[in-house]
Amino acid sequence: MGIIDEAVARGQKALSEYEAKRFLSEHKIPVTREELVVGEDEAIAAAEKIGFPVVLKANGPEIAHKTERNLVQVGLDGPDEVRTAYKTIVENLGNDTYDGILVQEMIKGERELVVGLVRDPQFGPCVMFGLGGIFTEVLKDTSFRVAPIEKYDALQMMDEIKSKAILGPFRGKEPVNRDLLADILIAIGDIGMDFGAVKEIDMNPVIIQGSEPVVVDSLIVLGNGEKE
Repeated sequence: MGIIDEAVARGQKALSEYEAKRFLSEHKIPVTREELVVGEDEAIAAAEKIGFPVVLKANGPEIAHKTERNLVQVGLDGPDEVRTAYKTIVENLGNDTYDGILVQEMIKGERELVVGLVRDPQFGPCVMFGLGGIFTEVLKDTSFRVAPIEKYDALQMMDEIKSKAILGPFRGKEPVNRDLLADILIAIGDIGMDFGAVKEIDMNPVIIQGSEPVVVDSLIVLGNGEKE
């Protein structure tokens, strides 16, 4: 039984971030290196294995608004900082249910994109691409295609956003690897076609590290469930 089927069987309305990243990775979508841990010592060991600096996040299918609730600690540059961050996250969780703390590599890049999947009542699964990070909801600079999509469609989507210039040479940075980005968009469309239980995917941000996109955060909503 796969990740989606197992989550549905447990009655989950969404995957945890760790589950979502594992699922995306199975579909050859590049995600951050990370480990799910329980306990401060495990967190430190994972951070040393991944390499500093790291990010710590609360993980669980019912956990939302992680940034606003101070459940994300970034730029941790040593064991003492990891230990303190772990304690802070656990304290801020209070009585909330969680299944561990995610220790994640810190991806560095100035360009942030969003890739997603929505299910339209009329058209079915649709792939979304656009400017990501904190600007997604403000600028709404996005492009959509009905799934499944081909490489031609994916490349067109990149050229349709107003901020498409950031995909080229940007402040001395390399142009984005459009082939790899197209592969991600195609894979998301295929997931929409193949997994009816996946209602929505929100990969935001997808950070460009060097020239390559890496999924840093992801939400996958299941069935008719809603995650606020």
